[in-house]
Amino acid sequence: MRPSPRLVAVATSVPPHVLEQRDVARRVRAMFGSDELVQRLLPVFANSGIEQRYSCVPLEWYYETHDWADRNAVYIESSLELLERAAYAALDRAGARVDDVGAIVAVSSTGVATPSLDALLVERMGLPRSAKRLPVFGLGCAGGALGLARAATLAESVPNALTLFLVVELCTLSFRRDDVTKSNVVATALFGDGAAAALLSPDARNGPRVVGSGEYLFEKTLDVMGWDVMSDGLRAVFSRDIPALVNKRFRPVLDAYLAESGLSMADVDRVLPHPGGVKVLDALQDAFELPRNALDDSRAILRRYGNMSSATVMFVLEHALADGCLKDGAWRRALVTAMGPGFTAGFVTLEP
Repeated sequence: MRPSPRLVAVATSVPPHVLEQRDVARRVRAMFGSDELVQRLLPVFANSGIEQRYSCVPLEWYYETHDWADRNAVYIESSLELLERAAYAALDRAGARVDDVGAIVAVSSTGVATPSLDALLVERMGLPRSAKRLPVFGLGCAGGALGLARAATLAESVPNALTLFLVVELCTLSFRRDDVTKSNVVATALFGDGAAAALLSPDARNGPRVVGSGEYLFEKTLDVMGWDVMSDGLRAVFSRDIPALVNKRFRPVLDAYLAESGLSMADVDRVLPHPGGVKVLDALQDAFELPRNALDDSRAILRRYGNMSSATVMFVLEHALADGCLKDGAWRRALVTAMGPGFTAGFVTLEP
């Protein structure tokens, strides 16, 4: 049997426009301030645990009207720029070349590209034209964990080559200036833009090993979150209380996943969850039965970048690798988790 693939390198990228949370809240108040619903929801900006985020377009763009075609054109152009930058950074960290890539997994749910983003990047970056490609759409916030799992599986089929995992989300493009709804205001308070790239190989000698993965689709939860496709773009759907769902139903699914490998939470040193929001992190912390500072990596990413959907957990993973907590001898096992539309929970287990 081939060894488990190792995570050779992780790199991230963000667009140039910074959104300061206080400034965004002020602008939303000025734009929608006379609406009673918006007045009730404004505290979500201050209570989000977010200080700043990044946007692929300047603030003035959001004051204009844009149809689906306009938004998607921005999505494709900006996604390619961010993915190219992240991919080259990951290759540089791994001391690898473009020609070393034998497979590509590209995850995104905030726009549509056909040919797919990975195909466009093959042309743009000169990636090998014989590389196996897997574009993935629709996983939402769960896409970081589940996409990493798919990339690890694909990596086992390309010996003597690297698998390039790409994820990009431009969530801010979903803001709709004429949509005075709870979902639109909450999304405006949480969403940011970003991309990440990772390289995996079963032949590598360094980096965390991806030793397991799993997922679970909760019963009767298809309405929890997602996108509605409108003539003027994607509209965020948050129709159920996600922290309450985590509190009630997450831990049994987690325990069942770990038990499949003969493990329990006592065998996990680090938990690296997707930070969907501060209340979701609090609910996960309770579900994991962890001390208050145990999810500091995820809270730090939420504070600096907001919720970038599937890309966010890769920022968390990069942060954990950078601060040394996943270096050899410092840990036994880490658990990467994310939840997204479906309602779906995704898990990836890492070992030294």
